[in-house]
Amino acid sequence: MDISLFQNSGVEFLPQFLTSLAIGLLIGLERERAPSAKAGLRTFALVALLGTLAAMLSEKNDLPWLLIAGWLMVGAMIIAAYVNSPTQENDPGTTTVAALLMCYGLGALVWYGQATLAIMLAIGTTTLLYFKPELRGMTQRLTRRDLVSILQFSVLTFVILPILPNQNYGPYDAFNPHQTWMMVVLISGLSLAAYVALHWVKKRHGAPLLGLLGGLVSSTATTLVYARHSKSDANMVHLSAVVILIANLVVLVRLSVLGSVVSPAALPQLLPVMGIGLLFGMASILIGWRKLQSSSELPLPETANPTEIHAALGFGLLYAVVLLCSAWLSDLAGSKGLYAVALVSGLTNVDAITLSSLHLLDLDKLSAGQAVTSIALACLSNLAFKFGLVLFIGGTALARHVTIGFLAMAAGIGIGLLLL
Repeated sequence: MDISLFQNSGVEFLPQFLTSLAIGLLIGLERERAPSAKAGLRTFALVALLGTLAAMLSEKNDLPWLLIAGWLMVGAMIIAAYVNSPTQENDPGTTTVAALLMCYGLGALVWYGQATLAIMLAIGTTTLLYFKPELRGMTQRLTRRDLVSILQFSVLTFVILPILPNQNYGPYDAFNPHQTWMMVVLISGLSLAAYVALHWVKKRHGAPLLGLLGGLVSSTATTLVYARHSKSDANMVHLSAVVILIANLVVLVRLSVLGSVVSPAALPQLLPVMGIGLLFGMASILIGWRKLQSSSELPLPETANPTEIHAALGFGLLYAVVLLCSAWLSDLAGSKGLYAVALVSGLTNVDAITLSSLHLLDLDKLSAGQAVTSIALACLSNLAFKFGLVLFIGGTALARHVTIGFLAMAAGIGIGLLLL
């Protein structure tokens, strides 16, 4: 059969309409399940086809108003359906109205050659509609404190970051306001996700999850909190040790994630060091896993909001100072100067020296081996500092429980360094 016979007959546009039909059926399938909805499978399919048809007629006849008129007509039609025949559940139908208008727009988008985007948006729309109970439950669990945290993170990301100049300043061109604040956003975002999750799960999921989330927010704060609780309650010594060890294991995962985001070139050297430390640490925890199953309730770590402006400014200042000192001492004393900064800064904060080392690596001021070595030394310094917290705040009983785990992590990191 000669395909050219179908040219200019309109059949060549059939794939666009079939795509729109599939989009309408997908969204309509979900709406069909809602008893109060005034539009279902057939209505959504027809509206999607109408969107494509209106876009085609609008383009072919150079009548841009036609597409807008169809959109307004669809909205007026479904609103009138709800006004004239209200549902028993007193559902105003706003979700169905919005879904129909979205479906019409997606149909138009298909005509304009954006079928892949339209399909992706259709799947996202259907997902939002389907998971209504879960989304409602999630929003109801959000506290005022959680909402403030999200708003503060939005300010850090979408208000402050765009207005900062993306230009190098100062000695060694080490200070870039936009780059520095980008690191603040990265750390704050990672910590915020764990911070909100930590307050959602509360005590009901036990030590492993509390250690995991506490480590993502602040492993130092988590270590401090559970060291205090083990001191006041001898029955919590083993559980506190497990939470502390998991929280510090998470630091190694966190640093690997930061490396993959900030400087993927460092991953071939960074992953073995962090990975071996992680494996050794996990082995030490698994030894006491059966005892962990008898855990009752654990208190939540009292972590600070990671998106507060003063916390963000504090980390940004620390990052800039560590970056400048690293560049200066590296130039003055070579790798020994950099390693000295890593050991000192790593006592209280591993993120700053990690991000600064990776940034210097991207500027070709450090080799990958030097950057990874400084990160590993900061980790070892941080482990030593936290062991001191455990010993002096939690006492010798807790220190005995975490010693093997801390030594295993340190040994794993050391072996990884030897393999570089």
